[in-house]
Amino acid sequence: MKNLLTLLAVFLCVTAFTAQQTEVPTMQYEDLEKRIQKENEKLLVVNFWATTCAPCVKELPHFMEINHKFRDNPKFKMILVSLDRLVDKERVIKFIKNKNLTAEVILLDDVKRMNTWIPRFEKDWDGNIPVTIFYKNGEKVDFNDGEMSKEDLEKTIIHNLQ
Repeated sequence: MKNLLTLLAVFLCVTAFTAQQTEVPTMQYEDLEKRIQKENEKLLVVNFWATTCAPCVKELPHFMEINHKFRDNPKFKMILVSLDRLVDKERVIKFIKNKNLTAEVILLDDVKRMNTWIPRFEKDWDGNIPVTIFYKNGEKVDFNDGEMSKEDLEKTIIHNLQ
């Protein structure tokens, strides 16, 4: 009976998690900025990517491995910010499922104002992706422009979790 209850609990958790991944919230820059500030007691890893970006897609499995490794740490959170177009939202949802993305995914629907919000995230960001920004207690502590290796990602997280 105990095993049956455990299996039922695992099934319910997996089902709830899968359901969560069938919808992707869409937001503007200001909403994302507020969302980042909301996680002010954590190390927040924010990765900007797109389904059409080969280096982005290549690094995502590493991000998922690291997200899985730190998922039980209450001081850690990863958010994947898709820069795909709003009309491609269904493709993003399918991509999440097909690639088994376990981190929270947000679709940033603010392409027309890219020249406004990109420098607000990082003055040295030229707009290319992938880009990963690390926030600790609501403050930016690291910026990585370009594809990030699993080792560098893990090293940056461990350094900033201390």
